[in-house]
Amino acid sequence: MLAVVETLALVLLALSWSALRPTAGSAVLALVLAASGIVHTEVATGVERARRRVGEKSYTDLSTIWTFAAALLLPAALATTTITVIYTYLWFRVWKPARFPLFRHTFTTSTVLLAAVAAREVVERTGGSEAWSTGLAGLAALACATLVYAAVNSLLIALAVATSNPDAKPADLFGHLDDVAVEVATLCLGAMLALTLTVSWWFVLFAFVPILVLQRAVMFRELADAATTDGKTGLLTATAWNARAGEAMVRARRERTSLAMLVLDLDHFKKVNDTHGHLAGDRVLAAVADAVRAEVRGDDLVGRFGGEEFVVLLPGLPAERAAAELHAVAERIRQRVTTLVVPVDTPDGPLSIRNLSISVGGTMVPRAPSTTVEQAMAIADRALYRAKDSGRNAVRIADHSQHGAAPHGEAPQSGREPEAAEAPRAEPEAS
Repeated sequence: MLAVVETLALVLLALSWSALRPTAGSAVLALVLAASGIVHTEVATGVERARRRVGEKSYTDLSTIWTFAAALLLPAALATTTITVIYTYLWFRVWKPARFPLFRHTFTTSTVLLAAVAAREVVERTGGSEAWSTGLAGLAALACATLVYAAVNSLLIALAVATSNPDAKPADLFGHLDDVAVEVATLCLGAMLALTLTVSWWFVLFAFVPILVLQRAVMFRELADAATTDGKTGLLTATAWNARAGEAMVRARRERTSLAMLVLDLDHFKKVNDTHGHLAGDRVLAAVADAVRAEVRGDDLVGRFGGEEFVVLLPGLPAERAAAELHAVAERIRQRVTTLVVPVDTPDGPLSIRNLSISVGGTMVPRAPSTTVEQAMAIADRALYRAKDSGRNAVRIADHSQHGAAPHGEAPQSGREPEAAEAPRAEPEAS
């Protein structure tokens, strides 16, 4: 997939150069945009390096402002040359120091080149930049070029992600809504920059202030995301989960809806760390986190509460069968974890860790105004310890039938008595 995109970009680059009939004005404008992109990179280098290090993935690139303006204003050959200059400078000043792989940067550059060529084709077929001053028709032409640029770039990246990860979710393919919003904002700035440059090239100076402000806003958002996300599992941190759970409890009481909680603890996790090392343990934690996420809804709050313990808050379960639904979710998670096979690299070669199990305790959160997140967790935690005491690899849900604000008691459980959880074991991978 990567090779196909990069080869296509090279072919289109060669074809555009073969048809180039440059003018002095377009050459100077290309120089202005390339220089502006370099200055922007240099001014924002510290912020951009930090932003790249913070996020495992980066869906937004504010250099789009310059590359999109180049696509709108310049012939394809000069536009692609401008983009290549900017992205080459980005590699040496931002990507390489942040230790990003060269193949990823090359692919990203190729997608931007293809997007620029496609957008330029739309501009030429709709009358060029002169058509932008024709009212709604000009607005429609500019909007169409913007849409094509965004679609080509986004779809190529999404296709590459989907090829490498068939289980990828929409957020993995296109980014979260915040990422999409920032990308739309950069494209709009690029379009406005192109419009102002048709009046005077000196107006490029006015673009730097909003670009740098937007860049710092993006950095703040990504730092906030990093502060609330557990680095090993991608789940909410304990602090972030507590805060959001408290907000959910207030909302559930106000709307008089149900709220449920699960506390989960991976059985015999210490044995994994002691036998195969902490890196293998981290792989197991990440696999279990994915298993938990796969069995809950998108708006359920999933967090890592420390060590091998996870927590889930489930709002809005059907009131008439909330407890049964909670037990069913917990049982699905338990069963899914038992089927996990986690490949890990060890000094003895690649191994597959299997025979994992998890113990689960749960509770319906009392609606009493005085109930806190900590009190609800204590109830679920007692149910978890009953699951542990019964031999592990079990589900226990606190019984609310005879208790109000602080329910406790023997929990419903699976139809069969669970067998004692066997410690995880690792097997060599087949060569």
